[in-house]
Amino acid sequence: MMNDIQGLKDFFLHDEFARQNGIEITEISEGYARTQVCIEPRHLNAGGSVQGGVLFTLADLAFAAATNSLGTLTVTSTANITFVRGAKAGIVTAEARELAGLRHLPFCEVRVTDEQGNLLAVFTASGYRKEGDR
Repeated sequence: MMNDIQGLKDFFLHDEFARQNGIEITEISEGYARTQVCIEPRHLNAGGSVQGGVLFTLADLAFAAATNSLGTLTVTSTANITFVRGAKAGIVTAEARELAGLRHLPFCEVRVTDEQGNLLAVFTASGYRKEGDR
């Protein structure tokens, strides 16, 4: 795990699932991250809306980037998502903010929005910081 932002972005290039689904990290700072995906037909469910798993993965990667921004490997311990509204096209963004940066147990909220700023989902998660793992 790297302490610098570029090193952290490079680290997350190894997240094959997110990368192969077109999800990218666009910004990272201490306790904050933003991810985005440009919706393509492969992201849609049978009803023609963005598959919930895409929104979950988008939010989970933002959570991971925000909570790992301090340089200590952090893994998700619990996560919850509430879907508020569907999307069918465009760019979808997830913004993660660490609300409680406790030594071992960070808590984060991620808001997922469309290009017009409409709230699509709210993701909350707790993690575990694994000291000594970098």
